[in-house]
Amino acid sequence: MPAFALSRRALLLSGAALSLGLPPGARAEAPARLRLRLLETTDLHVNIFPYDYYRDRTDDTVGLAKTAALIAAARAEAPNSLLFDNGDVIQGSPLGDYMAYSHGLKPGEVHPIIAAMNRLGYLCGTLGNHEFNYGLDYLGISLAGQNFPSVCANLLKADGTPLVPPTRVFEREMVDEAGQRHRLRIGVIGFVPPQILQWDQANLAGRVTTLDIVEAARQHLPGLRAEADVVVALCHSGIAGGAPKPGAENAALHLAEVPGLDAILTGHQHLVFPGKDFANIPGVDARRGTLHGVPAVMAGFWGSHLGVIDLVLERQGGAWKVTDFATEARPIYIRTPDRRIEPTVAATGAVLAAARTEHEATLAYVRQPVGETQASINSYWALVADDPSVQIVSNAQRWYVEGLARAAGLGDLPLLSAAAPFKAGGRGGPDYYTDVKPGPIAIKDVADIYLYPNTLRVVKVTGAQLRGWLERSAGLFNRINPAAAEEQALINPRFPSYNFDVIDGVTYRIDVTQPSRFDADGKLVAPEARRIRDLAYEGSPVEDGQVFLVATNNYRAGGGGNFPGADGSTIVLEAPDLNRDVVVRYIVEQTRIDPEADGNWSLAPWPESARVSFVTGPGAAAFRPAGLRAEPLGNTPDGFTQYRLGHAG
Repeated sequence: MPAFALSRRALLLSGAALSLGLPPGARAEAPARLRLRLLETTDLHVNIFPYDYYRDRTDDTVGLAKTAALIAAARAEAPNSLLFDNGDVIQGSPLGDYMAYSHGLKPGEVHPIIAAMNRLGYLCGTLGNHEFNYGLDYLGISLAGQNFPSVCANLLKADGTPLVPPTRVFEREMVDEAGQRHRLRIGVIGFVPPQILQWDQANLAGRVTTLDIVEAARQHLPGLRAEADVVVALCHSGIAGGAPKPGAENAALHLAEVPGLDAILTGHQHLVFPGKDFANIPGVDARRGTLHGVPAVMAGFWGSHLGVIDLVLERQGGAWKVTDFATEARPIYIRTPDRRIEPTVAATGAVLAAARTEHEATLAYVRQPVGETQASINSYWALVADDPSVQIVSNAQRWYVEGLARAAGLGDLPLLSAAAPFKAGGRGGPDYYTDVKPGPIAIKDVADIYLYPNTLRVVKVTGAQLRGWLERSAGLFNRINPAAAEEQALINPRFPSYNFDVIDGVTYRIDVTQPSRFDADGKLVAPEARRIRDLAYEGSPVEDGQVFLVATNNYRAGGGGNFPGADGSTIVLEAPDLNRDVVVRYIVEQTRIDPEADGNWSLAPWPESARVSFVTGPGAAAFRPAGLRAEPLGNTPDGFTQYRLGHAG
């Protein structure tokens, strides 16, 4: 990999400043200048080995062991380097679930991802929202194993004291361009999305509170700035445009407007910055990598990238000032024109060794068979047609809840089930689809279907709320203009597939020629818009005043995604089991399953003249749903296969 260099302008300025404006024969003392490199990992999600546990094969697109090689190379280029982590560390892969549910983490033990990180010399970390999925006690044991501290300024215990320190100041010796040594004070502040109180309500209610990210920054930055020469924000929050909103989930852009920050390390969205993911957002320079002029970086996810920010510091008036900078996100792989994955680095042996025992135990854990499937379970077409990978989750949830509802005196209410396709390409890439072959089905396959450690919840909603829930879900689709002659992409790539809830037990169609009723954040923007057509229960139209039970998960029931009827106030049953474990128990009970989609929803027809396109994984061709007209148009540069969808319906 070519060595990273600062901008040509910065290098030229370093020499030109020595000769400008000086009288003949005079000699000026040049101000001290040093270059400080900030390195970021983010959203590792227990990906240590370059391995896909769901498909039980190596995967060169993931793994801290790969990122570690980039870290070593970046440090070799710049002696004044500091490494940070931006959160979402202990949950997110079968290795994380194995540690939490099968092995268990005992006081004094070091979590394998922490053991791996301890070998890399991190200066500081912050907490991500998924750190709370296994509870505060588990998080406490995990943090105790770190040989580096964590900070978080917008998270407080119930008594008002911080769960972890809001800020830290580190003193490190740095060498300037003239070879002189200086003691540099580095201030670090951290942030987590306030929505953790909704997403992990069962683990956090009554135990912690959160503050708005920008509000917390305004409280703590003046004091931190007074103590530090350089201030870095570890912001486990993404980048979103528009006006500031209290309690915003993705607040990094607005954080940049709070005075006192020299650099922002972002994450949470599993995207890359600088880069095209954030083009055309006011206040964002997606090419140079700034948020309102503050250098920033987002290093992908699962170890896919290393974030790099280089700051040029100059001593002015007794203080260090940032005079120039450069940012980039370095990848651990590239995709060739013929769609092959080409690694840019090899895995680091010391990082692999730190977690090898747990890695091997995880492989044995996920390979355990729990039943048999007679049909393929895949999600290649889950965004455009009813789908078996979603169907099996709905079947399992309804099977599980029926008995609970009767025991709770709710058995007379109609029972529905909401489930979403978690693996549907998108930012995960062309291989990021569920694909379980017919035959024995193991825990790894169930984890491939249901990724997250959600717990099952049941909500009671009205017919009007049910319709609103589906309208919010239908925001996945771009509006199709029936009169347009050009190709129109059906799917909005910025809408996460886990928010595309399919509700089983009712029938309906989605009219994508109509505008979305909600914006990307779930705010009602078009009250008169109606994409959901022919919503019916047992053949009769759903009335606004009807009452239904909906089996879902704690994330959705607690307000995740901002869905009508799901804000925490409508929960009537809180099951003790994970949704994923419910699927496992269902398969064990059935012994053999045939998860054929029941076709309860479909896309409403659009004019034959409309040219509507959809991208999916290369493996989709063998599983095209019956009745769906889809003409292959070839491969996209990033490895997907593009189809033109025929007249729907």
